[in-house]
Formats: sequence, structure tokens, C-alpha cells
Amino acid sequence: MRRTTLVTAMATGVALVLTACGGGGSSSSGSDSGEVTFWDTSGPNEGPVFKKIAEDCATKGGYKVKVETQAFDTALANYKTAAQGGQGPDVFRAEVAWVPQLAKLGYVADLSDTDLAKDTSDFLDAPLGSTKFEGKTYAVPQVTDSLALLYNKKKLADAGVEPPKTWDELKAAAAKLGGEKSFFLNNDAYYALPFIYGEGGDLVDASAKKIVVNSDKNVKALQTAKGLLDAKAAFTSLDAGNSYTTMQAAFSSGDAAMVINGPWAVADYLKGTAFTDKANLGIAPVPGPSAGKGSAPVGGHDYVIRQGTKAKQSSVKFIQCMASVESQASIAKELGLLPTRKSAYQNADVKANAIVAAFEPVTKVAHERAWIPEGGQLFDPLKVAYADVLAGKKEPKAALDEVAKAYKEQVVTEYSIG
Repeated sequence: MRRTTLVTAMATGVALVLTACGGGGSSSSGSDSGEVTFWDTSGPNEGPVFKKIAEDCATKGGYKVKVETQAFDTALANYKTAAQGGQGPDVFRAEVAWVPQLAKLGYVADLSDTDLAKDTSDFLDAPLGSTKFEGKTYAVPQVTDSLALLYNKKKLADAGVEPPKTWDELKAAAAKLGGEKSFFLNNDAYYALPFIYGEGGDLVDASAKKIVVNSDKNVKALQTAKGLLDAKAAFTSLDAGNSYTTMQAAFSSGDAAMVINGPWAVADYLKGTAFTDKANLGIAPVPGPSAGKGSAPVGGHDYVIRQGTKAKQSSVKFIQCMASVESQASIAKELGLLPTRKSAYQNADVKANAIVAAFEPVTKVAHERAWIPEGGQLFDPLKVAYADVLAGKKEPKAALDEVAKAYKEQVVTEYSIG
């Protein structure tokens, strides 16, 4: 969110000490402390599974692990503050956009000469790309994700509607699905990307060092999104801060027939009254301007090691275990989150998970974001603009021109506009 403000994570700071069994002690040598502090930024549905895997890794590896839960929305700021003072965790679960920023700041260790970077051929190309900065490796992929069209199978079947492949098909389906209640349009910046990428647009051109967020393609993209609201084919929340929560409630209860979201949201949906029968949840690629032209962003999380850790060798062992095929298969089986290793998709348990099976083709065509230190900072100005456009406060061109200006003045100051 992964994505700026997408996940409601646990806000507790309770530390759980996971100790190796059998009196093995630390198998690391030299000055390695043999105790890894791991900051987990996942939510309440995911945390217990990651904790169990961490416990198993500690048992097998002969070191200690202290797991501390960090609320996703404040985790990056907390990590930067701690790392600046030479404190903080040994291993941090970082959103993919955070990695180049932390690498540039010198807050994460260069892993290029460690075993973690020796053989990466089994990792999918897109999530592996997020681990690099200036030709060096600073992270290991944990999970990957993207956005898809999630829909209520019964509602669509009762209305005689197929999952729409284009935005025009979504408009046409709305009349049969109850008008604007057919689709909830989340006004967060990350959720504007399927419209933007579908039109062939982007936020910046990193290779050319250009700001392209106010391109004609992006103007058309936001016009398309606003057009769904104007046609009464979708509804949104004017309260931008609670838009995601409102979307979750609307889809879970059956009030909305369709939403765009990622695999991290499925566990919450399956608790809703609309999905007491899990088979009622449908997953399809995001619509596009024409069939086959839908495109959603690459998201996910990586493991990084803090620069200056006193447990680097143990941290390397910990990440090797946490990112192993076995661990990724367990995560996929239990949570429906998407592995970053190709071979994990051949695991029988992974193949049997309907959520993973549905999202796998989505990730193969997902659009890579710009892996630049400022990548995570591109969302805040766009979030404001997108919400203003959907609320009818500003026209797309004017709103995106303001975003381009903000990028130039505050985010990628060395880039040119256009």
C-alpha cells in the first residue's frame, strides 16, 4: 500500500520474545548478538501467521527473535526516527516504495555481498526490482500484490451481468445492478493508478527525469473515473480519510456489488455478511479503456536489515528462512497473499488457494512503479487531487497541473515537467 494509506494495521506495540528451543543458542560468530528484533507492519489478519513463521525460523536457526508490531501508517516515520539515532529493529518489513528511500538515506544495509543476493533467479522480476537501488541490493521480497476487480458473484449473476472488462461495460452493468451502488470508487491515490496505467499514463518518467502526471493520458484517466460517478454507475466517499473503511463496509455487507482492491483485503471481506459463502467472492482483472487494456500497480513488501545492526548474520539467516519457498507457501495457504518466488506457485497448497490462483495472472501484467527514493512521496499530492476531482471540486487538468507543480517543488525537484 503497501501503498500509502491502504491497510489498517495493528497499532499495538507489544513485543513477543520468540526463543530458540533445545538450548542451541546463537550459531552466529564474531560480534553478532544472536537476537533479531523484527518490526512487523502487517495487519491483525496477517500478524499471527508471520509470528508463527518467525517462531519456527528461530527454532530452526538457533537464534532469538523479538517480534514487535508496528502500525503500517506510522511505521516508516518511526523507523526513520529510530535508525537516525542508531536504534530500531534489525529487520524491518518495508513497503516496496520505502526501500529506495531508506537506501538513499543510509538507513538499511547493502546486502549485495551477502547470501541474500547470491541467487535471486527464483524471485519474480517485478518484486525483485523493488529491492534494488543504484545497482545494489538492499532488500528481499516478502509478498507481492496488485489490484483486481472484486465482485459479488450472486449479485452479478442475478442481474445477468458478466464481470466488466472495460469501464464502459461497468457503466452499462450499473443499470442492472442498482445504479451507483454497483461499484464503490475509492478516492485514494493508489486506486487512481488502474485508470492512469490503463490509459498508458504514469506519474513520472524516471529514466528521462520528467514529471508526466499531468499528461493528456492522465487527464483522460481521471475524466473516466469521474465519469463513472456522473453516470450514476459508481459511488464514493466524500470523506477522503475514511474512504477505504467505507469501501470495505459497503462491499462486505453487499451494499456494493464491485470494488477494486488487493489480496490483503480478502480476509476482511470473507468476514462480511455478503460472503458467508466464500465462493461468492469473484476476482477478475481490473477493467480498462478497452478489453485487455486494464493495468494495475505492483505492490507488496520487502525485508530490509538496518544499517548498523549488531545481529547482521542472524538477520540474514532470519530473512533467508522468512523468504524461503516453504515460508511463502505457508503465507499463501493461510492468508491468500501472493508469493514472490516462482517455485512457490508450484506448491500444492498454493495452487489450491483460490485467492492466489485468481490474483496470479493479475500480478503477471501488473505495472511496475518508479523505484526511486521519492516514489512513496508521489502519492500524497495525487491523493488530494484525485479526491478533489471525484468530489467535483476541480477539473482533472487543473488538479493534475497542481500535482505536477507539487512534484517539482517538493518531491523530484531535479525533474522537468512534461
